Amino acid sequence: MKSGRPGGNPDLEKYHFKPKYDWDQPCSEKVSFRVPLFLKTAIKEGKIKDWQEICRQAIAAELEKNPPQEEQKN
Repeated sequence: MKSGRPGGNPDLEKYHFKPKYDWDQPCSEKVSFRVPLFLKTAIKEGKIKDWQEICRQAIAAELEKNPPQEEQKN
């Protein structure tokens, strides 16, 4: 027996996932870095809302200020 409604949900667009931010590429890669205990505690306690996006934006801003340079090929 199949599950779900025959023909699908007509209101699917209403419940469709919408990304919060507009990036050219999907955020599929993971990065790990170390922080002091007080920062980790603040994140765990919810004192910093959407901290992942704050980190992404800070790194992107730094790259705009100092774009990575291409390596010279001899």
